[in-house]
Amino acid sequence: MPKTESDSQSGAPPALVVAVKRVLRPLVGLLLDHNLTYTWLSGILKSIFVEVAEREFRLPGKEQTDSRITLLTGVHRKDVRRLRREPAVDETPPASIYLGAQLVALWISDDRFTDPAGEPRPLPRRRQDDGDPSFDDLVTSVSKDIRPRAVLDEWLRLEAVEIDDQDRVCLKADAFVPSKGFEEKAYYFGRNLHDHMAAARHNVQGGEPPFLERSVYYDELTPGSIKVLAGMSEKEGMQALKALNRRARQLQKRDRNARDAHHRMNVGIYFYQHDEREDGAEPDPDPQKK
Repeated sequence: MPKTESDSQSGAPPALVVAVKRVLRPLVGLLLDHNLTYTWLSGILKSIFVEVAEREFRLPGKEQTDSRITLLTGVHRKDVRRLRREPAVDETPPASIYLGAQLVALWISDDRFTDPAGEPRPLPRRRQDDGDPSFDDLVTSVSKDIRPRAVLDEWLRLEAVEIDDQDRVCLKADAFVPSKGFEEKAYYFGRNLHDHMAAARHNVQGGEPPFLERSVYYDELTPGSIKVLAGMSEKEGMQALKALNRRARQLQKRDRNARDAHHRMNVGIYFYQHDEREDGAEPDPDPQKK
């Protein structure tokens, strides 16, 4: 890959330049999908550079100054001063997303709402006289402030659940990433990629202990083989996530009132396939290829 003038002047390790460009391509593609330009992104990047420099690169015992942030980031001191005084953007997820994640986690892990095989049960809409768990019970076990019917209507809109021929509510996916609902999908896009990249940054910088970050890569595969591997990834990956979800809920209940219970974790699994002829991409060399 030929170097640009900006690459040669930056002093950045060539391997890092290649990696950053590769990371940014899908992001730039997403921005162009939504008619967002370089000018828009440059404004966002400017504020992020200032934010990270202020939070992570302080000198011990010294106040972080506008001049030092300018030196670290290359952002003009006038812009640094303005950005540091702007109110912080609220990044709290919408209540519907937080509630939805809790409900799905409960539905796929709690013995009341799973079948003997550990799969989420189809749930009658309303509380049953025989004591069998219902969708109403699921919702009220997490929040008594939200009407179960409101949750059901929203999940039907997002196509996260469906109603079967016995009038039962069935979970369509084992994780709350609905097929519809841009805000919901955008939230998980930001959270999951942030945590993956934060883990990768920790590892690249030699952080100890390293975070789990592994993948399996092969090329020269047919569409039929891709289909087989995609199905296997879905099945095996979901089994692993279900087991982690169940154990995490048990530990969360135990830890909830502990003095040091202020840590969070995120474990993700993804699958991606691409026909390299579509864009002339060069094969990605990998030692696992046989």
